[in-house]
Amino acid sequence: MKDGEELLKVKDLRVHFPVRGGVFRKAIGACKAVDGVGFSLKKGQTLGLVGESGCGKSTLAKAIVQLVAPTSGQVCFQGFNSNEKGGGKQFCKSVQMVFQDPAESLNSRMTVGSIIQEPLEIHHIGSIPERSLRVQQLLEQVGLPPSSATRYPFEFSGGQRQRIGIARALALQPELLVLDEPVSALDVSVQSQVLNLLMDLQRDLGLSYLLIAHDLAVVRHISDVIAVMYLGKIVELAPANQIFSHPRHAYTKALLSAIPIADPSVKREKIIIPGDIPSPINPPPGCAFGHRVSAPNYDQSISGEMKWIEKDQDHWVLDCPCCTSN
Repeated sequence: MKDGEELLKVKDLRVHFPVRGGVFRKAIGACKAVDGVGFSLKKGQTLGLVGESGCGKSTLAKAIVQLVAPTSGQVCFQGFNSNEKGGGKQFCKSVQMVFQDPAESLNSRMTVGSIIQEPLEIHHIGSIPERSLRVQQLLEQVGLPPSSATRYPFEFSGGQRQRIGIARALALQPELLVLDEPVSALDVSVQSQVLNLLMDLQRDLGLSYLLIAHDLAVVRHISDVIAVMYLGKIVELAPANQIFSHPRHAYTKALLSAIPIADPSVKREKIIIPGDIPSPINPPPGCAFGHRVSAPNYDQSISGEMKWIEKDQDHWVLDCPCCTSN
């Protein structure tokens, strides 16, 4: 597959968790964590997914890598449905995930070498000497000495543990890495080192990234395309430069206004979002963000159907009478 060709396509993906109650714990409702999400990712591209905590970013990532079963919708990789019979094993080799907290995602009872070697053992790749050599190569690739293989995760710093997690994700030579806030648990001084490592690996190995974060400065630094998510839905999708220079959705504008500016002489109006995030168990009819901010045209979003509209080239927005600008 060449750079620029479609690698991943998510179609109308929904992840609803049952809400149970009563004596017999019957399902009395559903938490709509992901509610009709769709996007595509090209080979060699980085798509940044941003939004407030609780908007469904991590659940979407877990559904893509099959850690959570989708309620409906499709995840297509290289044109094939990942849930189709016979495609699951190859999909697991081609799509790997790097988790937010490296201390929790690495087994403290296993040596680093065993952790990185485990995917090779599961997929029966190589002999024992070949696997050991592969572990050493991966450690060097992420900037750690080969001697790290005999040590345990708790002997390393947070940034080093995240490098181990990246090495494990690279063991099967994947084409796509799903990065769930890979630097949010790290010290600020270490975050840039890990981000630079990821960018170097992408250049050298031709990887594609789905980057989940709520630090917009990080997303802007590494992403080609940005998707803005609110209460289980993507409300705006565009190239990174267009999102930052000409946002269309009111929620996107509010997020961008919160980015701190290093120059104290530059003044920018900060948009304060009133109210609370609506419940995903009982979301409001119409536009969820318009309901939250009590937008004057909110009633029109209830009666009308919100559709995806291409405002500029490759700049898509969930068209809404109370949140979308021209």
